Amino acid sequence: MIKREFKVNIKSFIIWTSILIGMFLIVFLIYPYIITDETMTSLDEMMKIFPEEVLKAFNMDIASISTAYGWLKTEGFMFVLIIIGIYSSILGSNIVLKEESDKTIEYLHSLPVKRSQIMTSKIIVAVIYIFAITLILGIFNYVALLLSGDFEHTQYILLSITPLFIGLPLFAINLFISTFLHKTRKTIGISLGLVFLFYILNVLSELSTKVEFLKYFSIYTLADTRNIITNTKLNLTFVIISLSITLIFIILSYVRYKKKELIG
Repeated sequence: MIKREFKVNIKSFIIWTSILIGMFLIVFLIYPYIITDETMTSLDEMMKIFPEEVLKAFNMDIASISTAYGWLKTEGFMFVLIIIGIYSSILGSNIVLKEESDKTIEYLHSLPVKRSQIMTSKIIVAVIYIFAITLILGIFNYVALLLSGDFEHTQYILLSITPLFIGLPLFAINLFISTFLHKTRKTIGISLGLVFLFYILNVLSELSTKVEFLKYFSIYTLADTRNIITNTKLNLTFVIISLSITLIFIILSYVRYKKKELIG
């Protein structure tokens, strides 16, 4: 079962990983040429125009984009968190449901396996792929940063694992939602909608103290890149919350899937 799941999901894994690596490869190749003393002067002037709250929302008040690593700490990890969030969400919404949508559920039922075993094999493969895309991107950027200039190694390593803290719970939440549906086309919109809703709530919470409470409704708060940049350490509370949300929704998915009426 697990070997089959790796084969079935390898194509999407390669595509999403290639998108991320391709994007950062372009950045590392062109950044030294577009960031000069002249352009930095212009950027510094432009930054003065933006309100402090806006700069804070993108970590630009505590990190300069004068280097590739500085860009990575601001806009760079914004893209990483969004793309890995989308990948994890789509993986969660499709990995079980596509068997019904593609009419392959009958094949699985013909095998001497229980529903819980089907769910377990799919979860194991999905979690491995989420860890793998995070690890591959982390290693790629680490090597690129070694070649491009100085950076804070411990800080970068901590930053590079933050996508796990949003990827795993987003996977689990969408996995649970998928157990109420029968067609994958209905889940794509939900997956993307959740990612962008959570991200927007997190950004809005940084813009004003009046809406700071919104961060408690966003999975993206758990990445907490700002804390890592300023203190070079993980927020263990957020790590525990992330793992707890993941575990709770995986358990709920097992319970719901066992009761679900499957369409063959």
